[in-house]
Amino acid sequence: MKKKTAEQPLGVKEIARRANVAIATVDRVIHNRPGVSPKTKSKIEAIIRELNYQPNILARRLASRHVLRLATVLPKVSSRETDFWTLPVAGIQKAEEEIKQFGVKVEPFYFDLNDRKSFGKVTRQLLKNPVDGILLAPSFIEESITFIRSCKELNIPYVFINSDIPHQESLCYIGPDLFRSGYQAGQLIHYCTPRNAKVLVLNISHEIEDHHHLLRKEEGLRAYFQDTKRPIVKKDVRQTDQASVEKELSKALQQHADVLAIFVTNSRVAAVSRYLEKKGIDKDILLIGYDFTKENVSRLDQGHIDFLICQQPQEQGYRGIMALYQHLVMKVPVEKTHFMPIDIITKENHAFYIQP
Repeated sequence: MKKKTAEQPLGVKEIARRANVAIATVDRVIHNRPGVSPKTKSKIEAIIRELNYQPNILARRLASRHVLRLATVLPKVSSRETDFWTLPVAGIQKAEEEIKQFGVKVEPFYFDLNDRKSFGKVTRQLLKNPVDGILLAPSFIEESITFIRSCKELNIPYVFINSDIPHQESLCYIGPDLFRSGYQAGQLIHYCTPRNAKVLVLNISHEIEDHHHLLRKEEGLRAYFQDTKRPIVKKDVRQTDQASVEKELSKALQQHADVLAIFVTNSRVAAVSRYLEKKGIDKDILLIGYDFTKENVSRLDQGHIDFLICQQPQEQGYRGIMALYQHLVMKVPVEKTHFMPIDIITKENHAFYIQP
């Protein structure tokens, strides 16, 4: 008999022999199918770990000749307003490069973040030729719920990134803890300004009510100060061009001349910094916003923005695709919620963060 060498992988037969079970039982455990008692499952999983067994997914996928189609539904990149979504897209492309050998293809679908109708248009187009899994940035609540309802009917798993929709049964959510990130902003303001300094919260978006992630950040900041008498005022800016932002911000600062900190709940903080610089008050008001975009980092480096709160957007895109791959190809459980770290980026440390 030929001796088994270290180079020869130990397979399902060996696992079944050691566990004293049928090969079919081992197969059920590997593919996370029911019909195996917890005790037997635990025993088989221990042997799998001991042998460092890896199923030959590549051979199985190539033999099936089936192309696994994944779709991404994300806001289109807009250099005119924010290039934030270039980073999740880079993460998605990295993941696709790693798994394309297994017969996986990623098809991008983009909608206009300032036009809710465009979301419905691209999702209806996607559903005309249903895919095997979807990575979704649910920017519009009502439209997103309608879309994922169709996904459920078609038995298409979907993953949320960057923001989630509470009480919707996605495969998983990968992104920031929105409330906690706002809470973190409150802590920064507390450390950097006098205890009675007034704070201005700026929500800059066409669809503020639908962009629930902005409001949850605001809730987090207010929660931090709930036991203090810190004055907090709010301004919703519903036009995102520079002129409109400056006009509304000017009104807010005229009405509240004693504001010493501004919290911008999304990546449009650069527009605010431009206005403060123009008025010569950028050194007098603490400015905090979100996201590692090229302009935000540039203005951070110049000292016009004090802090950026970032949550690894490239990693979100990468992990989102890999979660679908794990579920559909590897047949292994996926972590239901994966909160990204809350990173505080400053002039001094931005060079060591991801590059835009």
